[in-house]
Amino acid sequence: MTTEAAAATPADTFPRQYARTLRYTVGMPRSFAVASDGSRVVFLRSRSGTDRANLLWTLDPATGAEQIAADPAALLGGGEEDLSPAERARRERSREGSAGIVGYGLDGAAELAAFALSGRLFAADLTALGTVRELPAAGPLLDPRPSPDGRHVAYPTTSGQLRLIAADGSGDRPLAEPERAGVTWGQAEFIAQEEMSRDRGFWWSPDSDRLLAARADDAPVQRWWIADPANPDSVPAEIAYPAAGTPNADVTLWVLGLDGSRVEARWDRAAHPYLARVHWSAGGPPLLLVQARDQRSQLLLTLDPATGQTSTLVAEQDAVWLELFSGAPAWTPDGRLVRISDEPGHRALLVGERKLTDDTLHVRAVLSVDARTVLFTAAAGEGDTEAAPGLVGLYRADLDGSQTVLLRRAGALDAVRGGELTLLSSSTLDRPGRRAELLRGEETVAVVTSYAHTPVLTTRPEFRLAGARRIPSAVILPTGYERERDGLLPVLMDPYGGPHGQLVVQAHNAHLSSQWFADQGFAVVVADGRGTPGRSPAWEKAVAFDFAGSTLDDQVEALHALAEEFPLDLGKVAIRGWSYGGYLSALAVLRRPDVFHAAVAGAPVTDWQLYDTHYTERYLGHPAERPEVYEANSLIADAPKLERPLMIIHGLADDNVVAAHTLRLSSALLAAGRPHTVLPLSGVTHMTPQEQVAENLLLLQVDFLKASLGL
Repeated sequence: MTTEAAAATPADTFPRQYARTLRYTVGMPRSFAVASDGSRVVFLRSRSGTDRANLLWTLDPATGAEQIAADPAALLGGGEEDLSPAERARRERSREGSAGIVGYGLDGAAELAAFALSGRLFAADLTALGTVRELPAAGPLLDPRPSPDGRHVAYPTTSGQLRLIAADGSGDRPLAEPERAGVTWGQAEFIAQEEMSRDRGFWWSPDSDRLLAARADDAPVQRWWIADPANPDSVPAEIAYPAAGTPNADVTLWVLGLDGSRVEARWDRAAHPYLARVHWSAGGPPLLLVQARDQRSQLLLTLDPATGQTSTLVAEQDAVWLELFSGAPAWTPDGRLVRISDEPGHRALLVGERKLTDDTLHVRAVLSVDARTVLFTAAAGEGDTEAAPGLVGLYRADLDGSQTVLLRRAGALDAVRGGELTLLSSSTLDRPGRRAELLRGEETVAVVTSYAHTPVLTTRPEFRLAGARRIPSAVILPTGYERERDGLLPVLMDPYGGPHGQLVVQAHNAHLSSQWFADQGFAVVVADGRGTPGRSPAWEKAVAFDFAGSTLDDQVEALHALAEEFPLDLGKVAIRGWSYGGYLSALAVLRRPDVFHAAVAGAPVTDWQLYDTHYTERYLGHPAERPEVYEANSLIADAPKLERPLMIIHGLADDNVVAAHTLRLSSALLAAGRPHTVLPLSGVTHMTPQEQVAENLLLLQVDFLKASLGL
């Protein structure tokens, strides 16, 4: 089956199309699973490149035929979705902008799928397509997951319960109930979802007879209120926000038996309060990864489900911080531990005591483990001096260490495996969007159809390792640019530039907005300086206690180094960014006005004491212990230094980087008599999924930047 991409209409402009398609993600297949016997592939996809409502689909590997397994429009009778505040918050944490079925759980054989719609529970029989039934569950509910044997479905409710229902709809009952408001069972707390990439709060046993369930009590967490100033008659939303230096939610873990038994998992939670990872498979006892609050020590524990007793399997220490990884720790089927570890000079994959990679690879994530091999992703390590920037590889390593094979290399990729089949989703520079292909061995046996729109423009980034630090960078020039004819160009730096945000990737769609800005007459520079992922542990950890120095210095170094080769007018340099990129943009005009002449700062962190515990304390330490670090990295005290045009944009409904960041900086700028522009976005969160907002933000930014640079 070939991939089909919908064409844009002639009237489409890039800003309009980019906004309407959620950055060209609508209509793209996603959330893949492959049955362990290779009998089917399960995935989500909407009906078109502008329809945001996902359906549940299956693909037959033998024929490549795709069929609808569940259609939310039919199940809801064509009505609108009714999302609970808890579900909206959950989607905000995962940056989920689509609708319909946004997630699902499978039993062990991938024959039963469970999912939530409008807080109601539905189950689909994937062996008899079209057989979808609503189960009479208590709601509103979140994140249902079938047991491995397919006989039950467990689900948390917005009231804090964790409940159980038989797959035939009988016997709905609570497994655990909150004793008071603020307690939830089976849900990941705010900090786990936002910063630990742990969006789950319960895990089935391989034998389907019990579950591990997190109990989170947010009573210790301070309360903030997010108001809607455009609608003063509405009640402000109360959120439990653990700002740096303040208490976190109290999280414990319990073994809940289907027979009503209950055992608490015991470890030293005072020393290691963060429950970062949980893994339970047939390869061994439950694995728990728990971290100290400063994230410089962590324990990998095994748990005895019968007694709740834990034993330390691995104790790790790092003078700076310990990173968390996707897919690890885990067991091999024969009981060997799979983990990722920061070794001297590189990040390695280990199975048992055997190290499967060397310093030529920087391991990113473990994707799957079977009896003979492990599938993982890795970028080039510091030991690979010939590597080009912005590429990641999919590798298969034999557990005995005999060989490691590169299967694919792309700008971005992910994969899932079942039996002899691997579903690979990848993005490359030579084609728009993502290609999802089903592999048997290394042979493509099917390609999953994509309905995502084809962009109305083509990206043309040129990649370099800039300056003495070899900073991964991309330069995007206007379409049709000729140096002899067009001369030097005003520059727009377009970074994220901080932890967990890699923008310099060799993938077409990753550079679309940068290309559009370039086509407005700029030379756009994207630089991934120290602190960004995909290079080495030392590169990432160079920002410890110093956001403001290292990340800004690297933007300047990349700019000046690239100007030696590319037509960059260093007398006209602007910078724009969102979130950490917004912080970096405001920082640039405040502290280096000699280099940067205008900035657009979107949703910037301006005072790190207003940002959350797990992220901020990892990089800057505890504010009570390092107040000077917080002061040095804050923007507020720099307000009197502003001498360049600055536009600050902020969603007033943002519960991640709250609008107080922008309001405090604006107040300080006003008190110092420094002119600036503030663009408040009513009803907008940290994401900007609203079509008109997203479209007009691009247009307003380019107008502001051109005017500020005198273009």
